[in-house]
Amino acid sequence: MGLWSRVKRSMRALFGGIIEATENPELVLQQTIRDMRDRVPELNNSVAQVMATEKLLGKSKERLETQVVDLDSKIRASVKLGRDDIATAYIGQLQQAQMDLQKTSQQLEHATLASKQALKARDNYVLQMQRRTAEAMQLINQSKQAKLQEQLAQTMESFQIGDDASVFNEMRDKIDRRAAAAEAKMQLGSASVDNQMQDIEREAMDMQLQDKLLTYKRDMGLLPASTSGGKQQALPAEGETGAGGQRSALLDNGSSNN
Repeated sequence: MGLWSRVKRSMRALFGGIIEATENPELVLQQTIRDMRDRVPELNNSVAQVMATEKLLGKSKERLETQVVDLDSKIRASVKLGRDDIATAYIGQLQQAQMDLQKTSQQLEHATLASKQALKARDNYVLQMQRRTAEAMQLINQSKQAKLQEQLAQTMESFQIGDDASVFNEMRDKIDRRAAAAEAKMQLGSASVDNQMQDIEREAMDMQLQDKLLTYKRDMGLLPASTSGGKQQALPAEGETGAGGQRSALLDNGSSNN
């Protein structure tokens, strides 16, 4: 194979691939329908011209028939009047009119047949156009349905690949990590030294309140006086020396009163 043939084949393959890739079936079918509809007026004009020829030939035939009858009457009248010269002239005109009438009749037959054929061809084309249009519309609907199915398939394929699912999983893991970190910070905050000291001070305050309540009950004689071998008093917490001293004084006063 020659070099030029190979180049032509490559160019045809290249442009053919480009055209096939950019060719839209819906647009092509719609353009085909428009082209077929645009040909209908042209066919109607052609049929109208054929029918107009038939009409003209029909009128010509009628005129020639009238002329033949008129010439025949003139010939008869000339013969009765003895004017053979005039009758001879009319006979020549009659023969020419009869020849024209014969040709016109033949032409009219052909024109009538052509008109029928033209009308039949136009009607067949219209029927074919309607059938092709319906078929094209069905193909266009199938093309649209195929396009929707392709889009749905692409969407389902993306779901199967897991693009969106991976995003959701990634965000879920990120939120779980943030929640776990916040919970750990809360636990560390609640277990800090300051919180423990506050718990100890609160417990010490509760013990002081209980001791004071016992003191009032002893002062009011609701409880027996405490003995020296009794229960050892609880030591006050750091920073509560003044309150502890007042509590000891009240206990001593209560014991002396009893």
